[in-house]
Amino acid sequence: MSPATGAPLALDEMFAPAIAVALRDLGHDVIAVAERPELRAMTDDAVFAWAAGQGRWLVTENVKDFRPILLQALQAGSPIQGLVFTTSRAFPRSRKNPGPLIQALHAWLLAGPPQPPLTEDWLLSLGPAGPGPG
Repeated sequence: MSPATGAPLALDEMFAPAIAVALRDLGHDVIAVAERPELRAMTDDAVFAWAAGQGRWLVTENVKDFRPILLQALQAGSPIQGLVFTTSRAFPRSRKNPGPLIQALHAWLLAGPPQPPLTEDWLLSLGPAGPGPG
């Protein structure tokens, strides 16, 4: 295993634990909500706060719920790390072929997260991540 690279990540509940395992095998510090019963029981607000408290960027498809949580945290001056948004259209969730998402997250981690003050990023293809819609 290579040394850990990039920012620590938390994968939201829609992502299979196998994705976190594969990224850890590549040397990254990644936890999947789905592999931790105490995290699966949390609300989105609590998962966001937990990830921020751990210094982890949170990867999610749930823009509708997490973007407002991020904006509220920014307005309140709460500690935050960041969100990486993706879609099931860009990376269909398949237990048979999680490879494209693993490759894209690996590339994002190697490139490093956006520099502050940016607190969100979009992962929409295997190419370099960059500012997304919004």
